[in-house]
Amino acid sequence: MSSKNITFDTDSGVSYESNLTINSGADFKANFNVYTPSNSVFNFTGWKGTSRMTKSVSIGSSAYPAATFNVGFTSAAGGKINISLGSTATRTLSEGRYVYDILVSSGSTVYRIVNGNILVIPGISSAP
Repeated sequence: MSSKNITFDTDSGVSYESNLTINSGADFKANFNVYTPSNSVFNFTGWKGTSRMTKSVSIGSSAYPAATFNVGFTSAAGGKINISLGSTATRTLSEGRYVYDILVSSGSTVYRIVNGNILVIPGISSAP
């Protein structure tokens, strides 16, 4: 998947909305290049990240996520963050619409930098 350039303003704290698609049974990865409103990179050095998804209707609960993404900083100083799931994890997802978010934290500071919908598309074939 290509990288999405997003702008995150710590003063407003409003997360960037980005909708994604997961093909069931395939590896999934979404890359984000995070910038400040002044167009400089958001420096994630020393930060941690978490990300989950759950069904977007009331049958789901954030206490029981459908999946917990792996969160990586491919270049913390360069503002590059990604979320991923392996094919084994995506294979267990039911088709449908989900919601997700990405939280980053440093000490007691926590920001929700990205959120949105995820459409899970079922596979027809399986990997050999």
